[in-house]
Amino acid sequence: MTHSDAPTTEFAWTALGGDPGLLPRLPAVVRSGALEARLPVRELARACVGACALAAAELGARRAGLAEVPEVRVDDGAVATAFVSERHLLVDGRAPVTFAPLSRFWRTADGWVRTHANYPHHRARLLGALGLPDDASVETVAGCLAERSAVEVEDAVYAAGGLAVALRTPEEWARHEQGVAVAGQPLVERGTLGSAAPRGLPPLAGDPLSPAAGLRVLDLTRVIAGPVATRTLALLGADVLRVDPPGLPELADQHADTGFGKRSATLDLTAGRHDRRVFEELLASADVVVTGYRPGALDRYGLSAEALAERRPGIVVGQLSAWGAYGPWGGRRGFDSLVQVATGIAAIEGSEEKPGALPAQALDHGTGYLLAAGVLRAVTEGLDEGGTRFVRPALARTAAWLTAGDGAGAGRGGATEEASYGDPASWLAEADSALGRLRYALSPVSFTGGPNDWSRPPGPWGADSPRWG
Repeated sequence: MTHSDAPTTEFAWTALGGDPGLLPRLPAVVRSGALEARLPVRELARACVGACALAAAELGARRAGLAEVPEVRVDDGAVATAFVSERHLLVDGRAPVTFAPLSRFWRTADGWVRTHANYPHHRARLLGALGLPDDASVETVAGCLAERSAVEVEDAVYAAGGLAVALRTPEEWARHEQGVAVAGQPLVERGTLGSAAPRGLPPLAGDPLSPAAGLRVLDLTRVIAGPVATRTLALLGADVLRVDPPGLPELADQHADTGFGKRSATLDLTAGRHDRRVFEELLASADVVVTGYRPGALDRYGLSAEALAERRPGIVVGQLSAWGAYGPWGGRRGFDSLVQVATGIAAIEGSEEKPGALPAQALDHGTGYLLAAGVLRAVTEGLDEGGTRFVRPALARTAAWLTAGDGAGAGRGGATEEASYGDPASWLAEADSALGRLRYALSPVSFTGGPNDWSRPPGPWGADSPRWG
């Protein structure tokens, strides 16, 4: 890593293959007090959103036949509000639950470990790995972990299919095999498979400009980063259908936060010819497939990029992972909080007494906007060049970018305004839904003539028919 790799919009846009000549179309409102941290979280967030908005404006201009790309405006206030959208969400006035009691830092015999047990099956695997009963209290778990080393806990819980990561310093992560593997990868892996003919899209008409209108997006993601990407594509006009296995429901509040603009259906791909047939029919007319499961988990359903290139030539494949699809941890599950712990971020943001955390799940949100940007750029490139295109960001790679430099300034772009960030009310909205009255954060992706809000609020998880709108 070098200082030039620091979190700037220019670096993100270049990593996505964007034309540097468009960067002056991207002015920023820089606000003090937004996403304050020791690391340049504000700059990373601004860069990810800016690159996504510019990719959207670029595609929209192309499809609408505009002489130039509309101006993109990135406001730190909108970005900071959206990066903690799960905290701003209210459902009939009720605030969501973000972390379960067993998802936290724990002292070990030689340091610290962080666990993730928000889902019932992850909680059960954690307790099983520790040899504790299902009703074990926080105090019981703390006592058990205090007698073991952090790496011992990490290995045992992973072997049981659970989630626990030992705290490492940036230096320790840089020497770790996975840290070395991640550092050798680009910010976003991009490539082309096969020689499919360019796929045309109808020209756009009307206002607001919806760059993704007419695109069918099959959303096979969970938790935050992947759903943020597909939520953004839905904002931009795509027909987004999220498909989950019926026995693995999404956490209700998480679904409400990231379900805007989408429909949600369930299909069991492990059993039953009917569900497999329905899924194949959806895939046969999809333009984009976005996956957020650990690398290789969906390959048995023919959902690797290579298999999709054969079955649906010309499709765009977005594949999100925690640790990257390479290195000794390439097949591991992971979440933002755990990646912060492994990569040294928690050590940087903490103190001698206790590890810390970023002011937002910025790896999740930032990577989500990078993924959406990569998909949009792949669609734009495919209009001329064809081919099945893949886009692969990883939370750990975004973390490496965050820790690469100080990220000072807004990066090369248009004029910059200075302001302060206080009350987020300007970037919040309310709407009625089948889930109740919602207060939510508006999308920070904004450009001249673009959409200001989603066309539909989220509905109950799995309540829609598995068909395109």
